[in-house]
Amino acid sequence: MRIPSTGPLNNLVQGVQRQFTAGERSPEEVREGLRVSLSELGKSMSAKPEKNEDIDNSDMPQAIKDLLKMIRELRAQIVEKQAQVEAIMSDQSLDAETKRQQLEGLQTELASLNSALSSANANLVKVMRENGLSSEQMQTAATLAMG
Repeated sequence: MRIPSTGPLNNLVQGVQRQFTAGERSPEEVREGLRVSLSELGKSMSAKPEKNEDIDNSDMPQAIKDLLKMIRELRAQIVEKQAQVEAIMSDQSLDAETKRQQLEGLQTELASLNSALSSANANLVKVMRENGLSSEQMQTAATLAMG
């Protein structure tokens, strides 16, 4: 069964077609279609037992630990949004208007996330100064924020 389609419904149609034809495939073909590959970054992140364990185990005040965790989360969200932008840019099945609309939405989200990250970094510096952290502790905090 083939359903001709253009525009934003194309992905939906393709998904339905795949479901319709899934019964016609062998179990090996179905398994092959379900394969997931992780990037090196994804593999390294999944290998970590607790993503913020190093922050929790540091000798930082709790307010700084909370800010460091927030900064990491914001960085992760930014990376995710950037990957979505790249995926949309390379998606040849999207028409120009749909692609433009999706990119505008993601760019707005990215701008918000970058703004939140800047604020969190500024707050981190402020809280570190207020807590009188040593230069070694400041260096540790900077390393934890990046990591």
